[in-house]
Amino acid sequence: MARTPKKKPKPPATLKGWSQIADFLGQSVSVAERWAHDGMPVKREGRFVVAKPEDLNLWVGRETGEPVQVATEQSDLSAELKRGLAYIRGQKSKRKRH
Repeated sequence: MARTPKKKPKPPATLKGWSQIADFLGQSVSVAERWAHDGMPVKREGRFVVAKPEDLNLWVGRETGEPVQVATEQSDLSAELKRGLAYIRGQKSKRKRH
């Protein structure tokens, strides 16, 4: 009998706590905390820190200077790959013009 792969759960609308934020980013908690000190969009709600996945994606994209999307179960990876390749091609053509 074939095994069906386990589906990764959809990230919540709001990530609560350093562990969820770090897991979403694929980083350690210490890296997530350091990035928060560098301006990553997180908020305090009581004794917890929270962040929205969309805000984190936008921030990571701005920091790297490239469009970035953290992959989720609902991500269309094919479309993201095409978008990334189009961005790189655009950057190469800008360099050739200068």
